[in-house]
Amino acid sequence: MRGQAEGIEPARGTPITPTSRRQMRGWHFRRRLAQMPPDGDWRVWLLMGGRGSGKTRAGAEWVHAIASLKADLRIALVAETLGDAREVMIDGVSGICRIAGRARPEFEASRRRLVWPNGSIAQIFSSEDPESLRGPQFHLAWCDELGKWKHAQETWDMLQFGLRLGDDPRVLVTTTPRPVPLLRALAGDPKTAVRRIRTDDNAGNLAPGFLAAMAERYGGTRLGRQELDGELIADREDALWNRARLEGIRQRYPGPLSRIVVAVDPPATASAASVCGIVVAGLDGTGRAVVLADCSVTGASPAGWAGAVVRAFRRFDADRVVAEVNQGGDMVTAMLKSVDANLPVTGVRATRGKFLRAEPVAALYEQGRVVHAAAFAELEDQMCDFGPDGLSSGRSPDRLDALVWALTALVLERAGEPRVRGI
Repeated sequence: MRGQAEGIEPARGTPITPTSRRQMRGWHFRRRLAQMPPDGDWRVWLLMGGRGSGKTRAGAEWVHAIASLKADLRIALVAETLGDAREVMIDGVSGICRIAGRARPEFEASRRRLVWPNGSIAQIFSSEDPESLRGPQFHLAWCDELGKWKHAQETWDMLQFGLRLGDDPRVLVTTTPRPVPLLRALAGDPKTAVRRIRTDDNAGNLAPGFLAAMAERYGGTRLGRQELDGELIADREDALWNRARLEGIRQRYPGPLSRIVVAVDPPATASAASVCGIVVAGLDGTGRAVVLADCSVTGASPAGWAGAVVRAFRRFDADRVVAEVNQGGDMVTAMLKSVDANLPVTGVRATRGKFLRAEPVAALYEQGRVVHAAAFAELEDQMCDFGPDGLSSGRSPDRLDALVWALTALVLERAGEPRVRGI
């Protein structure tokens, strides 16, 4: 089985409708070079692209073309979550069902699968549950946003064991690049065909003014090169954390925790781009800190982020909320109390710079006194891009600030009422 749709002959008896022919012919003339399946003998096609660059469209067209032309294929669609698989890969603006038009396959929600008229089937899977890939077998797979998968290596490994059907099993990975170990390994593998696609390559399909605004704000920055140009950027040499160390401290099933706090770093202003950092962490029986969740929210009003804090507090049965009050003073506590009058809140005030506050927390990681319960892509991006002059983009490290407050309260200052519970 070859990756290029136009090189695949339909199985004998496979119905090819006029509509499906028009769909494939139209895409054939509109697609860009980077959206075309590579030539040669590759096992993985790694398509790294900026936001809105057209990488999802390339994935949907590749899967739909092959599934329409080859009968009885078995396909894996793998995303960060099951919701992402459906909302982006299947029903999204560039998803399979949208681009297929009247030739669209049927989505069987209860069985989490797409079924084409010729018997080809695509099942959806989540990086949150690598074990769900144990058992099924496939001819090909499409993996979306691998750079932010929760349990990336485990999920990838389980998928590889299942790619055992046909003469030439292949995988397409579409992702905004993050320098996580798995992506770096794939990019360096001689069996991987690496292609890069930039956001401004797709300018004709984006809102007027979007590219100009992004270039003005992020042009030339590490974040812009990653999120707009699709570059795989290495860790900062002067950063307090590096990805290799973070990858080595995953612990999916922490034991009973004696203390849990929710730390919040409220945004200075309310805007569509403002982020309220919300990080949940606890202590295990050995006194080691466990980062449980990054519940940060973007573009929320004060009432919105306060509600997110309370939901995190209740979800993890936490003991205390630790909130930075430098920007909002008593308003921060008052806002949280307006959602839950009985919420135990401790206000903390920064008297030193962000880097100086973060250094003792980074030392805890070096000492092996912190583990992560999952991969937290956006939080870890900030950790590995945070140096003496802050983030390379110049933005506020909201998620990192919340992490620092949580671990400072738990380990360095021992705040919060100890209880023992299992999670």
